[in-house]
Amino acid sequence: MALRRITLLADRAQHGVDAIACALEEGLRDVVEFLPEQSDDVEVAIAIGGDGTLIKHGRTLAKQGIPLVGVNNGRLGFLARFDVTSLIKHQREVFSKTPNVLNAMLLAVTVDDNPPTIAMNEAMVAAGPPFRILELGLTINGVPAPALRGDGIIVSTPTGSTAHNVSVGGPLVDPSANAFIMTPIAAHSLAVRPIVLDGKATIAVTVQQANAGTSLVIDGQVHCTMQKGMKMHVQQSPHFLPIVLNPERSYWNTLVDKLHWAAPPELQEKLTDQ
Repeated sequence: MALRRITLLADRAQHGVDAIACALEEGLRDVVEFLPEQSDDVEVAIAIGGDGTLIKHGRTLAKQGIPLVGVNNGRLGFLARFDVTSLIKHQREVFSKTPNVLNAMLLAVTVDDNPPTIAMNEAMVAAGPPFRILELGLTINGVPAPALRGDGIIVSTPTGSTAHNVSVGGPLVDPSANAFIMTPIAAHSLAVRPIVLDGKATIAVTVQQANAGTSLVIDGQVHCTMQKGMKMHVQQSPHFLPIVLNPERSYWNTLVDKLHWAAPPELQEKLTDQ
């Protein structure tokens, strides 16, 4: 098996990261060749950290078409599918020419006529201080939809459905689905519900009533202030991120183990007490 040319993306100053990086450099030396991050010959990237770290690197890797192997140093690990032990165990499968990957759908988010920004998890228009109700005009595939009054709106990818989307009542979506989710935040109407849209759909959100702190937040980072009259456009990005999958753990395992999906009431009570 020819050595695969990889780069290791790791902030070794973070707690625990240097030990993980050293263990991988030792444990993978028979199958990979470590190259600098800036090298043009990189075939695969290993990123160590939590999902936030992987999102940071993932946007760049998606533009380059480089597969991502995530090694978890955080709490959940939806994007970071491996720990040190499992990656070393499955190294020949992971670093083969044809690893099993999830081609994660991404969003292209544009404000007015500015260049698009990639969102891996979500784009959110949030009320911000002084936290009065927003009014947002919605258009789906060029067709006006009812205006939304509430604290904001989230447009998320299937991968991001387990992030902010689910915490405000949005649905879980299989990460391999070609779809995205539009979820209101604290809508001022009982009739407003999340909607799952076809991946080819286009969404426009026009700010009709704003606060001083109303902002567009992309993957947890404030992108810009949104003022009255400004418009956010969202559609599927032409890029996708190949995420290398763990042969012994599925997305559904992570839902059960980390988010306690469908856990019975007695288990939920026990977890709350811990």
